Amino acid sequence: MPQPAANSLRRTLLRRLAAPLSLLALMSGLIAYWLAWQYTQHVVDRSLADLATAISKQIQIAGPDARVTVPPLAQAMFSDPVEQLVYRISNGDAEIAGDPSLPLQGTSVRRMHYAYVFETEHQGTTVRVAQVRVDQPSGNPIVIEVGQPVRHRFQIAAEFLVAIMMPLLLLLLAGWVIVWRVVNQQLNPLTDLADSLNRQTHTSLEPVDETYVPVEIRPLTGALNALLDRLKTALDGQRKFIADAAHQLRTPLTAVKLHAEQAATARDPQQTLVAVRELRAAADRAVRLSNQLLSLARAEPGEQAARFVNVDMSALAFDTGAEWVPRALSFHVDLGFQRLDDPNNDQPLMARGNPVLLHEVIANLLDNALKYVPPSRVDGGRITVTVSQTVVDEVRMAEIIVEDNGPGVPRTQQSDLFKRFFRGDGQAEAGVDSGAGLGLAIVHDIMVLHHGSVHYQDAPEGGARFIVRVPLILASIQAETPRTDVPRVAKKTAHSAPVDM
Repeated sequence: MPQPAANSLRRTLLRRLAAPLSLLALMSGLIAYWLAWQYTQHVVDRSLADLATAISKQIQIAGPDARVTVPPLAQAMFSDPVEQLVYRISNGDAEIAGDPSLPLQGTSVRRMHYAYVFETEHQGTTVRVAQVRVDQPSGNPIVIEVGQPVRHRFQIAAEFLVAIMMPLLLLLLAGWVIVWRVVNQQLNPLTDLADSLNRQTHTSLEPVDETYVPVEIRPLTGALNALLDRLKTALDGQRKFIADAAHQLRTPLTAVKLHAEQAATARDPQQTLVAVRELRAAADRAVRLSNQLLSLARAEPGEQAARFVNVDMSALAFDTGAEWVPRALSFHVDLGFQRLDDPNNDQPLMARGNPVLLHEVIANLLDNALKYVPPSRVDGGRITVTVSQTVVDEVRMAEIIVEDNGPGVPRTQQSDLFKRFFRGDGQAEAGVDSGAGLGLAIVHDIMVLHHGSVHYQDAPEGGARFIVRVPLILASIQAETPRTDVPRVAKKTAHSAPVDM
């Protein structure tokens, strides 16, 4: 399928400016021609009336001698072939001078001082005639008529039109040149902006210089600069993440290589067995770190947002906790679940989200809690998952709390809990495998993707408490949107009892 031709802003501006300018010049020419025609009509009619009136004055002056003195004078006045004048002087009974076939009546009659001007046909030609009557002491009045073909005034009007249109055409041409230059000058900032963007690379995303950018284009350049800033921040974060991930992967991979060499060179079977166990542990750490890096990648905004479905947060929390019961039992830890706002668990807490990522949130919090709950406590290790409903800033939210009775987090480290690759001090000495420091960072990023939140509190009775909040959807939206298939089991308060070993 052929692609549509790209629209040119320059051509569009020139077309939309030059077309009205040309139309304005055309309308001005038509109006000028109409005014010239009206003016010509008036001037020619006035000229004919003045000629007829001049003859009438001569007749009045000549008196009884008019029949002798007026004809030579009239012949001299109307003998110019350029003017194409025709005249007639008569008293009704006899012709005094001129063309006797010139009609005495016509149409479109108008009065102009002492003369009447009308239009008539003479020898197959339309003529405009001015007629003046001079009363006599006795007998009929003398009628003086002066006529001129109408085509003569068309010629005069055309001359007027040419005289008017030539300056208009020159002005139109000058206007086109001015429009062309102005459009090009005003589009130069866009060309400079494109050149500035073309000079950008993935390593130098500098903001566009807005010093000489017009005010009307600054919203565009401002949006571009904001986009470049976000891209620069994202790229810097990506480069830092790749560097940190490479550094973190280097340690377990180096350990894998070292233990593999030890297993290959060991002569004692017992040493080989120990090296193989260490090799497997190092490989497990590398696999866990790789899975966490993949989880971080999945938590990036974009295509994951398109996979959001309706999720019952209460059922998801219970089912995820149930998956961790065997591991809690192996650690001699009591893992419990409770629903505070609805003890019967009949009312689902529906949120819009990605069930895989939300499952990862709860799983990471449980994994983090199991790492730090000491199984040697007299009262036993305890982890409780609590689900309830709360309102934050007039928004209904599902609240999931994962609380343990471990040592908690020192206040000096709480601000860095959700940073990538952060691991608390003193964990190695306590014999805790703190991992790569990505679990809580994954939780934070997934919550950002779901427009939710996660934060830490010290548990009232000692230990750590992580609070996750996800916005709930409205009942009307919940009814229109199909729910995801989340396995539902009986959600009474459940515990995994510690096992005595």
